[in-house]
Amino acid sequence: MTMTFFRAATVAVVVALSAMPAKAGETLVAVAANFTAAANEIGAAFTKSTGHTVKYSFGPTGQLYTQITQGAPFEVFLAADAKRPALAESEGHAVDGSRFTYAFGKLVLWSADATLIDGTDAILKTGAFEKLSIANPAAAPYGAAALETLKAMGVHDAVAPKIVQGASISQAHQFVATGSAQVGFVALAQIALDDKGSRWVVPENLYAPIVQDVVLLKTGAANEAATAYVTFLRSPEALDIIQRYGYGIASAS
Repeated sequence: MTMTFFRAATVAVVVALSAMPAKAGETLVAVAANFTAAANEIGAAFTKSTGHTVKYSFGPTGQLYTQITQGAPFEVFLAADAKRPALAESEGHAVDGSRFTYAFGKLVLWSADATLIDGTDAILKTGAFEKLSIANPAAAPYGAAALETLKAMGVHDAVAPKIVQGASISQAHQFVATGSAQVGFVALAQIALDDKGSRWVVPENLYAPIVQDVVLLKTGAANEAATAYVTFLRSPEALDIIQRYGYGIASAS
């Protein structure tokens, strides 16, 4: 091997290494069920951009927070509300000052039947359905928003006997998708990229804003992949994905 070739090869190796992350790692992220599809797409973009990988655990916000308080090894927490991430900070589970709003959720009444919902709230007023699916209000903020909507409309008492609860917003959606419930309140993100069925996007004045906050947990404070993931959520690429799934974003992001 000539000295010239050796030097050229060495330079090529240095250039190749400099283009890679200094140390590719992995982070474990707890994610509210409504954000499943968007999170998966963001995860792929995150890996492509940084070389780090992410593993997700999806579920109801309340359930995920309980697991965090019991020592689950999550490093980042993407909630469907602002309450639990704030609790994570105040109760010593999260890094102070790391919390911010990554999305504003939107509620929609949906049916797999393309003819059932006419784009208005009429079906809730007539009660022309057998079952109405919602997520468990105690664990899932979207379920709480659904109950708030029904009460604001003055139809809660009339439809209450027809309500079936899913453990999470994913299960609430599944009940409707499989026909176990004719209609259901789901996250707009779950059907934003699917034009099947029929829907009514619930006016946002009928329920409190669904503010979805993220926080870096103390278990991830020393993990470069975890801190990089939180940073990536503010990137133009991640924000574009979030908006495509029907979420609002904070103007300051």
